[in-house]
Amino acid sequence: MSYPVVTLKHLRHRGKSCIGIYFKFDTQLIDIVKQFDGRKWSATKNCWYLENTSENLGMILKQMKSVAKLQYEPGEYQDIIHFQKRAAKLTDSEQQTYKVYRKYLIGKRFSTSTVDTYSSLVKDFLIFKTGTNINDFTNRDVELYCEDVLAARNYSINTHRQFISAVKHFARVFSDCQIDDLKLVSPLKSRTLPVVLSMEEIIDILRCTKNLKHRTTLAMIYSSGLRISELLNLRLSDIDIDRKQITIRQGKGRKDRYIVLADSIFPMLANYLTTYAPLVYFTEGKPGKKYSAESVRSILRRSCNLAKISKRVTPHTLRHSYATHLLEQGTDLRYIQELLGHSRPETTMIYTHVKRKDLIDIKSPLDRAVKDLASHDKDNKKLLLSRNL
Repeated sequence: MSYPVVTLKHLRHRGKSCIGIYFKFDTQLIDIVKQFDGRKWSATKNCWYLENTSENLGMILKQMKSVAKLQYEPGEYQDIIHFQKRAAKLTDSEQQTYKVYRKYLIGKRFSTSTVDTYSSLVKDFLIFKTGTNINDFTNRDVELYCEDVLAARNYSINTHRQFISAVKHFARVFSDCQIDDLKLVSPLKSRTLPVVLSMEEIIDILRCTKNLKHRTTLAMIYSSGLRISELLNLRLSDIDIDRKQITIRQGKGRKDRYIVLADSIFPMLANYLTTYAPLVYFTEGKPGKKYSAESVRSILRRSCNLAKISKRVTPHTLRHSYATHLLEQGTDLRYIQELLGHSRPETTMIYTHVKRKDLIDIKSPLDRAVKDLASHDKDNKKLLLSRNL
């Protein structure tokens, strides 16, 4: 007997930490969810959700584990810490350690995302070593966590590297522990090539996005190479129509930069601003409030399905495609680096591996072999590999 799959995800919804419950339409599962106190349906996130508490998590696991296969889906930029581990409570001493560590990260002026990621990983490490005095923590404890938790749960290399960085900061805060941060080694970073869409696929996606607001949102991401966070934080005051320029304020790495506003987006942009009349942000959920990242992802997924694009496409794929298309058009790599807001040229160099213009000019040795054989064919017959030879 096969059970339906229920995916649990961490959500930030209406300013609160929530547990998202995702599954395909199933009347039995819907009836179970409707019995949960405090459960609500989110139309924007297309899921049921509850406040993220250990009590609610326990209720979900208890009611659903016998009728469904539960899984924990990783997020786009980092793995989600396993729910059963998060449901465990820290002791008073461990809670104090966690608070001191988080305060240290905030004092270092790390971004909110970095603070949340590092503190979550350290919290899970404290749960893993619960009952052990932090002064007794050693490098071997760190290795065991990597072996028994990160590797066992098949977390990404990126999460593993983040954990090592988090522990290095932990060792500096709690210098009495036995962890030698200089001997902690991160695994080599994965060198994966980005997914890139063709220009035709970009146009197909925009054509399949019928809603004007949604279409303008996706067009803005691609035409200007925006990160999704930059789009959500983009204010109307940062768009200079006369100069055809957008100011990105405090992007990744707390850097400001200028980017070009595409000529072709002006008619759509004027129509959108007149029709929807946003108050503060370029794209808004409620008047004057930021749009949600999950809504943008949902819009893009739906448009890709309608356009029959089978590639795994995210908002960041549009940014990758923007950079690759600029490079294929002959734009200097230094300018692309500035437009994307990359700190190092090495980051931008990855697009040299995926541009097609130079690759098209390279001929396979098989093409040369077939051509040579055809030129020496005494009977002057056309050589085709597809026929019987």
